[in-house]
Amino acid sequence: MSTTLSLKTLANACRSLSTLLESGVEVRKSFKVASSKVSDARCRAAFAEINVQITAGHEISAAMREQGQTFPELMIDMIEMSEGTGSLPEVLTHLADHYENHLRLRREFVSSIAWPMFQLVAAVLIIALLIVVFGMIGDDPNGPNMKQLVFGLSGVSGAVIWLACTFGTAASVWIAYQVSIRKFAAKRILDPLWLRVPVLGTCLRSFAIARFSWAYYLTQQSGMPVDRSLTASLKATNNGAFQNSTPLVCAGIREGEDLSVVLEASQLFPEDYLHMVSVAETSGTVPEMLNRLSPQFEDQARRSLKALTAVVSWLVWGAVATFIVFFIFRFFMWYVGMIRELT
Repeated sequence: MSTTLSLKTLANACRSLSTLLESGVEVRKSFKVASSKVSDARCRAAFAEINVQITAGHEISAAMREQGQTFPELMIDMIEMSEGTGSLPEVLTHLADHYENHLRLRREFVSSIAWPMFQLVAAVLIIALLIVVFGMIGDDPNGPNMKQLVFGLSGVSGAVIWLACTFGTAASVWIAYQVSIRKFAAKRILDPLWLRVPVLGTCLRSFAIARFSWAYYLTQQSGMPVDRSLTASLKATNNGAFQNSTPLVCAGIREGEDLSVVLEASQLFPEDYLHMVSVAETSGTVPEMLNRLSPQFEDQARRSLKALTAVVSWLVWGAVATFIVFFIFRFFMWYVGMIRELT
């Protein structure tokens, strides 16, 4: 189970901090006031501890890392980057928008697949009920073997085995996925694979490019060297595939290659994006160009996510249909076999 704060809590905390800091409130006072505006007790306790760490002279990002997994890695990385740029209020505003959009999209996703998932769960429970009923009927040596319909299972113990195999398998896959995405080594392997999946890959790539573009603009505004700026921006994508390309991209920049050339070498950025970066390089306005492109890619990512939601919904419907057809066909074959035995 995740120990990270909820999306709603993160969005409210980032929004409160951003408003206070933008108004000129001192950092320690901002964390103190913001902690009183969030309803989550863990967030209030974390903010209080961060305030103590800041008073002791620690950076905000370092104090956040001391809280374990309370805050997501993306949030800590972006705040760490902003501490060297002086753009903390702007970063927090963007993070608040990001978590609010993520929360809204998650709600839309859940609402769209709720009914198909309910039907799938109901089908599994109905089969479990049939297994219990067949166990109550008992075996008749001269009658049909109805247990064949449900893989030879019967009674309460058979229903438990059936539920363990179905729900247990689904839970194991989900837990394994949640554990893997929290391990950087696993992300380096899995994220490049996800980018190859239709619809899902487009969504993940668009979100990553939007974050990269926005982070590059902020770091360049602070006068950060290009290689350090690229390293921070690729890390801000929170995508293992983009982070894997950091050595290649930075090596190309150090050798004097244009930004558009090294980004093309990573094979992660679309052709139109590379063309616009190339044009901006001739006029020396790359950061400004990427800052304008960031919202466009976020909108594209949201459209892709809606398409992904529709695909997942149809896949669940297909699973339910397959489940029903399989047992209808199994019952039909059992019935035909019984007729053959009688004749």
